[in-house]
Amino acid sequence: MPIDAVLRELLVRQLDHWLPGALHRSRRATLALSYAGDPGTAEAALRVVAGFADRLRGRRLTVLVLAGGGPEVPARLGAVEATLPPDVAVHVVPGDPARLPVVLKAAGAAGAPLLTLIDGGAPDPALLAATTTGRPAEVLLTAAATAALRPALTAAGFPLVAEVELVPVDGSPARRVAFGTGLDKSLEAFKDALWAADGSVTGAGDGSAAIRYRDPAGGLLDVAGLPAAGPLRDELLAELTRHGPRTVTELRRHALTATAYRAVDAGRALTELLDTGAVTRDPEHGRLGGDVLISVVPAPDARSTA
Repeated sequence: MPIDAVLRELLVRQLDHWLPGALHRSRRATLALSYAGDPGTAEAALRVVAGFADRLRGRRLTVLVLAGGGPEVPARLGAVEATLPPDVAVHVVPGDPARLPVVLKAAGAAGAPLLTLIDGGAPDPALLAATTTGRPAEVLLTAAATAALRPALTAAGFPLVAEVELVPVDGSPARRVAFGTGLDKSLEAFKDALWAADGSVTGAGDGSAAIRYRDPAGGLLDVAGLPAAGPLRDELLAELTRHGPRTVTELRRHALTATAYRAVDAGRALTELLDTGAVTRDPEHGRLGGDVLISVVPAPDARSTA
């Protein structure tokens, strides 16, 4: 399925960002991969780990793979596991994501960097609470499109959350993916990975997109390295109308956490809003920096009745 390929790419890119930082912060770290179904991304994750063998010297990385599937799962992972340095301990545990709290506690994951993947598990409070014991803690969560992931991650204690719906163009069921963290750079890395993902992978072979993103605001977006700014313009204008003037920093944060877009995309959208006269800035000139205040230009009838 095209969604599986995109999710695998998201995990690989997030690992590329997370692992160097985790190894720099601590002498130990834990990567927990849990699956309600087939552990299809686990092999790709172990290959990423193998690529950091030189940085693992003197560190200890524990990789937990929690999945059903019986004895064939260790056999599938065995070839990749054989390429890992001795500093990496891989534990394949039978079961579904509901067992994750017990597995994380047994592995001693608390108090050190922890990145958790929960693929298809229900966003149960006890399950998500277990993922917050890392220092720092980050979680990548996928579920059916009907699942409410953002409120669950926020309630679990993740201060920064982003989510997006992956919608196959062939009409097959959509999936929702969310990321929770306490680190701005990690959230930005997730958004970069989201827009670097190849939406045409496993498509029809003609380069056309097999996946589109549904923004939390409701619109469908083509997967591209430079997403169209139009929907973000509308969302930032709506945010300014709802809450009044906002700084560029506040609007960048809104784009990062409340939409499928990146913080950098807010700059393009604001420039276009300024060019069309839909908003004003204070001060009027200079760089569009973080402390510049953006305000909506009142409609003509509103100005005349003021």
